[in-house]
Amino acid sequence: MMERTLFKRSLVLLFAFILVFSVCEGQSFDRPPAHKLQKNVPKRPIRSRTIKIREPRSIEKAKKKTEANERKLKKEYAKYVRDNKKRSLEIQTPAVRERMKQNFKNADARYKSKRKNMIARNRDSAKKYRR
Repeated sequence: MMERTLFKRSLVLLFAFILVFSVCEGQSFDRPPAHKLQKNVPKRPIRSRTIKIREPRSIEKAKKKTEANERKLKKEYAKYVRDNKKRSLEIQTPAVRERMKQNFKNADARYKSKRKNMIARNRDSAKKYRR
């Protein structure tokens, strides 16, 4: 008789434990399974096209007009500098003209050598950071 009550108690205890366990399992907060279409999506994102937002046509025209005007002004300025340099050489005596030409050549040579040295120095210093 004692064994039966012990068996009944253990059976009730086991039944209660299973009941509590199933209730806890029903309230799990796991993520829902992934959608079938999402499972086959590659890991890396597909390169998307850049979407261009167009401005009103009047603004585009105005921008193009200002860019063309700036190019024209730059070209005129370069022509003015070139002509002014030529004129300043023409009004000098031949000896001064030769000296000025030589000074231009020397200045250009100094600029080229200075730029060359700077590029070499930057290349050497950049080697430290390359891997």
